[in-house]
Amino acid sequence: MTCVYLFFIFFKVGLIGFGGGYAILTLIFQDVQTFGIMSAHEFANLVALSQVTPGPIAINAATYVGYNAAGVPGALLATFAVSLPSFMLCMIVLLFLEKFKTNTVVSAILAGIRPATVGLMASAFLFMAQTAVLPDYDVADSFFRNIERTDYVAFAIFIITFAVIHTRRFGAITLTLAGGALGVLLSSIFQNN
Repeated sequence: MTCVYLFFIFFKVGLIGFGGGYAILTLIFQDVQTFGIMSAHEFANLVALSQVTPGPIAINAATYVGYNAAGVPGALLATFAVSLPSFMLCMIVLLFLEKFKTNTVVSAILAGIRPATVGLMASAFLFMAQTAVLPDYDVADSFFRNIERTDYVAFAIFIITFAVIHTRRFGAITLTLAGGALGVLLSSIFQNN
């Protein structure tokens, strides 16, 4: 039954997931929570691992969730399921490429999908920010009570990464690896004090 859920989750994600990896993460997280496949903390780890491994985030996430749920067969099935709709869509688009190129309805649909994609990416950002920087966030508590729970090491890494990416030309892999190294360094410093 787990394999049926995995195929359903990732075929759906592959079919309706516009906007790339970060936009798709919200869809994956909702379904993973619905079927009880992994916790929010495990999902946050999945996002971090998907970021540092080569390949598209959606495929890496599908492989990780599939493996977590059903081992190697689950990983293969989830990866196949998330890729299948794109493959099918590409085949259809290739058949009708000239007709789609000038179609105003298709252009209008794409114009509506772009802002929705930005919203999905913002949702993924907020989820990751809460999980990484405010891991014990409680909506019922006051703003100041939640601020006290801030993971200051994670917040420092976020600020440093944000500043560096806007002032220097470093790639995502370099910054991700540097963030990991900085996490080890800062955690060891703060744990010794």
